[in-house]
Amino acid sequence: MTILQKILLIAAGICYAVTLYSFFNSGVYIIILFFLLHSLCLLLFCYRCYMESTRDAKKIETYQQDIGMEMAEKDSLLKLLQERISVIRTGHMDLSRNFDELQLEKEKLEKRVAELEQEKQEHMDKEVATMMGEGAVMEGILPPLPEDAIPLGTVDIIALANRAKDVFRDVAQKAGLRITVSSALSMLPVRADENRLMILFKNIIDNSLKYMNRAGSLVITISTINDDIFVVLKDTGEGLPEAETRHIFELNYQGSNRMSGNGLGLAQARAIVEAYGGTIYARSTPGKGMGIYIQLPA
Repeated sequence: MTILQKILLIAAGICYAVTLYSFFNSGVYIIILFFLLHSLCLLLFCYRCYMESTRDAKKIETYQQDIGMEMAEKDSLLKLLQERISVIRTGHMDLSRNFDELQLEKEKLEKRVAELEQEKQEHMDKEVATMMGEGAVMEGILPPLPEDAIPLGTVDIIALANRAKDVFRDVAQKAGLRITVSSALSMLPVRADENRLMILFKNIIDNSLKYMNRAGSLVITISTINDDIFVVLKDTGEGLPEAETRHIFELNYQGSNRMSGNGLGLAQARAIVEAYGGTIYARSTPGKGMGIYIQLPA
């Protein structure tokens, strides 16, 4: 379920609750208004579900077409190889032609066929991983828990963010980066492993330090709404195009501003957030910085 679908469901629930409340405390116009808003949110939610299913269907259809084209190319190469062998056997080719040259051409064709088979398998593996939510991959890059760790102990996420900020104090000063933690609360407990949450903050702060490429600021804003905790890490760096921003949490992905590194940091941050039932996404505009948005159940 996408963030927008969650928001629509929450909005529908709120409108429904207000409608019930208005039966006893407000006029008929308020009741009608919030009932209509409730219905509209449900309709939009159904529409988004329909659009998601349509997009998946188109994706599968495109994938099938790609596989069909790859198989056609493979069949064409095999047919060409058979024709060459047939020509040699029937004597229609100059027998004085160097046999080693023919053998080399045959090996090239077989190598290309093998490459097509490998590309097809990689494409299928990638599609399966995407449809399965990359669960196995994400599980594999999760930081291990210490033997004495409590996986769902109570951690003050605001204090943890400040500790992560302090880790990078000297490096940030040298780079001209000012890191700030902002929250209307003095403390905010969350049930999670302290070590994993620290790695989450450190990976994202390290990513900002590495890619901002200029002096500026990184603001970490922490807030809570009902039973959810929201963390926003917004820097003033160079940012990325939207097409690249969508992929920054993928394992080993490096965008046009790629630098040294293995592309693990943000993928590991995503694995940590999803392991606790949360969501993480990014928004960026070239020249206007990068924002990382995290939602965690309290």
